[in-house]
Amino acid sequence: MKPIVQISLDLTNIEEALETAAMALRAGVDWLEAGTPLILAEGLHGVRQLREAFPGIPIVADLKTMDGGYLEAEMMAKAGATHVVVMARAHEETIKVVVEAGKDHGVKVMGDNLGCPDMVAGAKRLEDLGCDYVIHHIGYDERRGIAAQGKAMPSPLDQLREVVEAVKVPVQAVGGLSLEQAIQCPEYGAPLVVLGAPLTIDADAFKTAEGDLESSLRLICEKIHGYGNV
Repeated sequence: MKPIVQISLDLTNIEEALETAAMALRAGVDWLEAGTPLILAEGLHGVRQLREAFPGIPIVADLKTMDGGYLEAEMMAKAGATHVVVMARAHEETIKVVVEAGKDHGVKVMGDNLGCPDMVAGAKRLEDLGCDYVIHHIGYDERRGIAAQGKAMPSPLDQLREVVEAVKVPVQAVGGLSLEQAIQCPEYGAPLVVLGAPLTIDADAFKTAEGDLESSLRLICEKIHGYGNV
């Protein structure tokens, strides 16, 4: 698939999320993500407001579902989400009912392998159980905790090629990536590129003359969308 740019709205109030989303879409972002902090703060109402403000734009609800899978997916679908997230560490019955809800309500299912002892096997399990996408994810606490022990901080890039080779569905890499690393993901075979928001754009290559965030984000989107067209 062609590269897709997704912005993760990891914000805690809907007003800021709506403003950031509007700016991101002007800059060329393709998908919006109601990040877990936004869902915790605003719930279904936040997803519903994103849908009302941006009709026709894909919206990922990062639920990190572990149980009650059908109801969670159904509720988010009815609120306007087009994609929901279920965890590989959930029981296989939970993953199966999320996939069932996705088919019943017209939403795609993204399976997240965060916390799996074997990340590649976790990704394959998600695909085998019917997920439409795999999120290869190294968690925030995991990264920080390991680094605090004086060890090398893990990155999703460490095993990204192995995950991509193990599954046929599109893969997304998440977890502590710099902008430069995120932009490189299509080169690893992972076409779904996630940019976190609030955004801190400090990469020299993406500083603009105006110095404004929207212009910098536009350059990033152009570079990602241009992958493979050279």
